[in-house]
Amino acid sequence: MNQVTRERYLPPSDLPLPSLQPVLSTPRLALRPFTPDDAAEVQRLAGDRDVAATTRLIPHPYPDGLAEAFIRSLPEQYEHGKGATFAIALTDGALIGAISLAFHWEDQHAEMGYWVGKPYWNRGFCTEAARRILEFGFGPLKLSRVFANYLANNPASGRVLAKLGMRQEGCLRQHRLKNGRFEDLVLCGILAAEFPLARK
Repeated sequence: MNQVTRERYLPPSDLPLPSLQPVLSTPRLALRPFTPDDAAEVQRLAGDRDVAATTRLIPHPYPDGLAEAFIRSLPEQYEHGKGATFAIALTDGALIGAISLAFHWEDQHAEMGYWVGKPYWNRGFCTEAARRILEFGFGPLKLSRVFANYLANNPASGRVLAKLGMRQEGCLRQHRLKNGRFEDLVLCGILAAEFPLARK
């Protein structure tokens, strides 16, 4: 049975996801569902040229309406067990980025992705948010593995993954066409048994 068919026959009621997307807290952050009111700030932060340059999929310029469409798509993805995308917000409510898990339930693993607005770089927010997402994935969701990737020309993202205990598992050469250039994509992953908090 191929992957598409297997995913089709995993009803949402059989998945370990909470019926409502939770809010996940850290000392400095709240990881919460996006709301329509976040659209303008998503466009402002993700639309920064330097943010777009560090990601696989964020375009630059960032088109009008894209943030609204992105936010509208998220509840259905969660409801059908395809993914959980969280707004990264400071405890005072300020939106600073996004982090997500895209689920592959048939293999009991997920792909993690994230971005943080440039004004909030180099302050440990991305690592803090990602560690909380791994706790969520390896804890209540009982995932066996979480993987992530980053453009080789963005070593800062690689350092975030290394701090989480992720191991480099390979490199896809010239895998992503970004701004007219082919970029290498570095693959990293971590198993539940390798994540200390997963065993608590």
